[in-house]
Amino acid sequence: MNRPLDEHTALALAARVSAGSLSAVEVARFFIERVERLNPALNAIVQFDAGLVLAEAASVDRRLAAGETLPLAGVPFTVKDNLWVGGRRVSQGSRLFEDFIAPRDAWAVARLRALGGVVLGITNCSEFACKGVTGNLLYGTTRHPLDLSLTPGGSSGGAAAGLAAGLGLLALCTDAGGSTRRPAAHTGLVGFKASTGLIPHPWGFTEPNFGLSVVGILARNAADCAFVFDRLLAYDANDPAGVPIAAGLEVSAAPPLQRSTLRLAWSARLGCDFAVDEDVARQLARQVEALRADGWSIADADPPWPEAVREYPLIVLQQAGLFALYGERLADARERIDPDLVAQIETGATVTPAQVARALRLKEKIGQCLANFFDSYDLLLCPTTPVTAWPVDQLGPPVIGGRPAGPRGHAAFTPLFNYCGVPACSVPAGLVDGLPVGLQVIGPRMEDARVMAFVCAVEALLSRPAP
Repeated sequence: MNRPLDEHTALALAARVSAGSLSAVEVARFFIERVERLNPALNAIVQFDAGLVLAEAASVDRRLAAGETLPLAGVPFTVKDNLWVGGRRVSQGSRLFEDFIAPRDAWAVARLRALGGVVLGITNCSEFACKGVTGNLLYGTTRHPLDLSLTPGGSSGGAAAGLAAGLGLLALCTDAGGSTRRPAAHTGLVGFKASTGLIPHPWGFTEPNFGLSVVGILARNAADCAFVFDRLLAYDANDPAGVPIAAGLEVSAAPPLQRSTLRLAWSARLGCDFAVDEDVARQLARQVEALRADGWSIADADPPWPEAVREYPLIVLQQAGLFALYGERLADARERIDPDLVAQIETGATVTPAQVARALRLKEKIGQCLANFFDSYDLLLCPTTPVTAWPVDQLGPPVIGGRPAGPRGHAAFTPLFNYCGVPACSVPAGLVDGLPVGLQVIGPRMEDARVMAFVCAVEALLSRPAP
């Protein structure tokens, strides 16, 4: 008996559509029904038009009939509300942009459509993608599919909640400090951010985290994530962060990993004494031991960060960026902006040029320290998040690991790798009290294929039935 379509991998579903045993329109109808039935409780997809989904799917069927080869034929994917989808309302979760119509597709959206993917809808995010939970004044709050009283995290919480609930098979989002990886960890998904510049993003909204934000990929399994990365890997000269790419950076071109030679490091607190809930720490430690038992050589080692490193050490750049973009709007539209964002904008108004200069210099030092660490190790493993999902009405858990936690304590383990521009991926690492946790895998810059290859190995091991 065939499995329901939402339980297919993206690659398996595309193969069925390409072979003609299933049409893209049939796939679209199945997922439209799921969105109409499940999304009202989740509020994951905030722009949805069944007619547009069916029309796009019908176009895929016509392209196949005309002889095109479409590797993602009929695969439904969602797009975060800060990436352009041509002709659609895209708002960055902000009432300031509630009437904005995207003039064209973002590069990654256009690429997935060219491969036969079908845009299922646009997913909720925090305003300007600058909070670790997902809710805004325009669309309201997104809820966790396993427990509606909890948050899926943010800022890509709509993408993660929808995908985890089977509203599509892939999701495109963004990651400036963990916005793809943390929601992936909270919802049991694979969430990947590539090395800076490897996935083109040459047009779209001006974002406050200049030079830190990249397009992120959410998938329900590592193979789908790796496949999409390989197809998004490109160079576009219009992207100021773009990197001229030599052949061979694809996951499919990478040599097999060797247990005997791969140098792995496990850092339980990332060398910064970040707080971690005890049950999460135990679960991740068990998974690391399972990898060791499977033959992987994993040392306990921490990156030697500069002394100034703490949780979100470069947050002044985001605050200053928000003020530069939206500070003038406080005079005429304060009530239209999330109060938490108003606070960030007002803080940004006080950031001095010297603070910005020091932050940029610290960013360089952080990158140098991690690069030096990778002289001795090939990959770094650490928690993606130090907690499981928390109540939806809280900006963050008030206590982590028995210590009082600030609003970004839950996010401490991810932003350092945006500062360094390196590849980082969260892979599901089991459950704590019925809620998912994630193991984060980080590699040197441009070693994205090695990261994804190891993520595939981790997934294969940790998904095996217990003996």
